[in-house]
Amino acid sequence: MQKDLQTDWIEKIYRIVRRIPKGKVTSYGAIAECIGTRTTARMVGWAMNASHNARPAVPAHRVVNRNGLLTGKHHFATPTLMQELLAAEGIFVEQDRILDFKKHYWLPDENNKD
Repeated sequence: MQKDLQTDWIEKIYRIVRRIPKGKVTSYGAIAECIGTRTTARMVGWAMNASHNARPAVPAHRVVNRNGLLTGKHHFATPTLMQELLAAEGIFVEQDRILDFKKHYWLPDENNKD
């Protein structure tokens, strides 16, 4: 039973992340708030770290911390892959921080959650 609840929770997170448009990012906290558990932003990070083999694919590179920092970059195949994936979508990073973060920020809300 516990495993089913955990799996359901992770799948909710993955569904939200799959909806982030190309060229946009959101934060761990915004995803947690969208699923009704604002205090579990760290658990969203854990789910992103475990997402690399999920199918359909989860664009984990589009999830950053609340300040636009690439705090999850160490969980990608190379230290620069997260930044490279963002740059391919027109999102540029300097010193591990997204430039024009507010311009690229996407907020999950009632219109785009489960």
